[in-house]
Amino acid sequence: MGKISKSKLFSKKKADAAADIELINKYSVKELTPEDVYCFSVVLCDNDADRDNERFTNETLDALAPLFLGKTGISDHRWSADRQIARLYRVETEVTDEKNSLGEQRVVLLGSAYMLRNETNQPLIDAIDGGILKEVSIGCAIGKTSCSICGEPMSFNWETWQKTCPNGHVKGAVCDGVLCVENLEEPSDAYEWSFVAVPAQK
Repeated sequence: MGKISKSKLFSKKKADAAADIELINKYSVKELTPEDVYCFSVVLCDNDADRDNERFTNETLDALAPLFLGKTGISDHRWSADRQIARLYRVETEVTDEKNSLGEQRVVLLGSAYMLRNETNQPLIDAIDGGILKEVSIGCAIGKTSCSICGEPMSFNWETWQKTCPNGHVKGAVCDGVLCVENLEEPSDAYEWSFVAVPAQK
């Protein structure tokens, strides 16, 4: 499978520069102080179905956590050094008290990130604090996909232009009252996470 991008929103859970400065300094060359950095937490993705009728399984989220540790945050998935904005210093899965659209317990991949507190980044910090800059998306490599109903592999049918499994379940269709979605499984790499304007997840 190739690169995919999935989006979510900022987390309400707060990162703490003073408490987390030792973790942050694992990624810096210069010894930083809490006053040098601005920290925030972000929901990178979750186990809910998105607009593409795809979703990360709980096992996939667990596997993505160590892959995203230390990864850079950029803008609009443009892989350029001058677009590097922030870096993740802690990534973990968290079970929420909510249900996702599939009726399952919602699990999120939660990241804590830092950026330098300076004049260049101040407009970004203001936009984050003001709730303007909030949607993010991840880029990663997925090893395989499967049908959420039966677990069989899904493939593209060129005759019908639909994704189906060997048992005839169609991605995006409702079967016996259950929505068929494509499970994203076996992540092999995490590239980056990015600020975006239009997220894939609702």
